[in-house]
Amino acid sequence: MSVVQTVDAADVRTAAARIAPYIRRTPTLDLTGTTRATYPWEIVLKLESLQVTGSFKTRGALNTLLTVGADRLTRGVVTASGGNHGLGVAYAARALGTRATVFVPETVPAMKAERIAAWGAEVRKVGREYAVAAAAAVEEAGRRGCPYVHAYADAPVIAGQGTVALEFVEDAGATLDYMLIAVGGGGLIGGVSAYLAEMPYVTVVGIEPEGAATMHAALAARGPIDIDRLDSYAADALGARRVGDLNYALARAHVARVELVTDEDIMAAQRWLWEEVQVVAEPGGAAALAGLLSGKSRVPEGARVGVLVCGGNAKGVPA
Repeated sequence: MSVVQTVDAADVRTAAARIAPYIRRTPTLDLTGTTRATYPWEIVLKLESLQVTGSFKTRGALNTLLTVGADRLTRGVVTASGGNHGLGVAYAARALGTRATVFVPETVPAMKAERIAAWGAEVRKVGREYAVAAAAAVEEAGRRGCPYVHAYADAPVIAGQGTVALEFVEDAGATLDYMLIAVGGGGLIGGVSAYLAEMPYVTVVGIEPEGAATMHAALAARGPIDIDRLDSYAADALGARRVGDLNYALARAHVARVELVTDEDIMAAQRWLWEEVQVVAEPGGAAALAGLLSGKSRVPEGARVGVLVCGGNAKGVPA
């Protein structure tokens, strides 16, 4: 496999400076000694669920649009999304004075489609899966001659997502032993692991739903492959059928392992976040924590663990 582009820590630092005027520096919470139950780890949360639009996706969208040039933005931008990336692109387009067209699958949660429209974007529902919506979006961008913002596979998107790790480390101090990251298409863990490659004392572990194990399958196959079926409670946010070449290369180089969790594990993590921290997380946003609490991340006792709560676009907490 040949990878033409790459992302490193310098790219992440550049992205962080570029997008800083447009994003929130989300809270980092050290939970040591503040939870009702006793856990064998020191847990530090980064609440990207409180980001503008409710997820980390805003970072990559902004970094991409800020690098394409103002002249190209005059024609608007096009993207495809299961929800959160579309929200990020809609916000970024509005912040930069252009318009966004967001293609979504017909299965997109109504709340996310409504919020995308509320940020001023045109929402087009096409097909029942992300891949179908993405093909239509690419065709539309080509027809209009405007930028297409990929949800996870392009270097500027990946570098933008990695800025969450820069903040996490700065705010938590150089004391983290592990960082747990939810994996969908691989943009977030690609950017995070690229930044943390300069900090080999932090072990990066990816967490995927069993029903959307795209990166897990790619690492097992030693290259990106299409998975046959997406069947997960978290599939709207973590439901890519195939990771990008660059996402795979970064994960293979910098991620220790990717572990799988069940939908029940994810729902339990959502309830835990509400009961312990009074934070609402969507299923994908709670997946990394699910890996820790279920024991499936295989993080050893006594470790200081950074856990990214990457999205909060949910109406409530599962009963």
